Amino acid sequence: MSTVSIVDQNNNEVKTRELNPAVFGLDADEGFVHRVYASLAAAQRAGTSAVKTVGQVSGGGKKPFKQKGTGRARQGTTRAHHMRHGGTAHGPSADTTFTSRVNKKERRRALCLVLSSCLRDGKLTVVDKIELPEVKTKGFVQMLNAFDSDGALVVLAEPDRNVELSGRNIKNTEVLLDGQINIHNLLKSKRVIMTEAAVERLEERLS
Repeated sequence: MSTVSIVDQNNNEVKTRELNPAVFGLDADEGFVHRVYASLAAAQRAGTSAVKTVGQVSGGGKKPFKQKGTGRARQGTTRAHHMRHGGTAHGPSADTTFTSRVNKKERRRALCLVLSSCLRDGKLTVVDKIELPEVKTKGFVQMLNAFDSDGALVVLAEPDRNVELSGRNIKNTEVLLDGQINIHNLLKSKRVIMTEAAVERLEERLS
C-alpha cells in the first residue's frame, strides 16, 4: 500500500496514512486515460455551426425550365445544391452530436489512474483539514505559499463557504468537492491539495 504524509495548512507533517492501492496505487495507462479524456471533452462540444439543405432554402418551388427540348440537363428546382443560391449538401448540422460511449466503470478507472499518477508525480498533497476564519483571499494565498504553489485544485469533503469564496478569484485555482472532480481538473492542475476526509470519501466511492 502507498503511504502519504498528512500535513497541516502550514505544510508541517502531522502524521502518515496508508492509501488504498485500488485508487492511488495503479500503474500508468496513458492510452486508456486519453481515450476517456477525449470522450469527455467531445461530449462538451456543441453543434454551433449549421447550413441549410435543399429543403430548408426558401424559394425554388417552380421548375426553372421545361423538362425537354432545351438541350440542358433537366432541373426540378433552382435551390439544388449545385445551383447558385442553392442548399448545401452534406454540410454541418446543429443537431450533430460528438459523444462517444464511455461507461461508468471506465470513467471510474480513469479517475483512479489519474489520482495514482498525481501521487506518483508528487503533485498530490493531503492535509488534515482546511479552515479559514473569514472570507479573505490573503489567507488562501498564504496557504498556497506554504505549499510553494501559486495555484492549485483544492478538494474538500464538505462545503465550506469561507474556503470556496476565498479561493475563487485566484488564478489557476479551483475549489471543488470530492464528488465534483474529474480527470480534466486533475490533469490541468499543477498541484492538488486534498483534505484527508476527501481522500476517505474517494476511496470509499472508487474502490
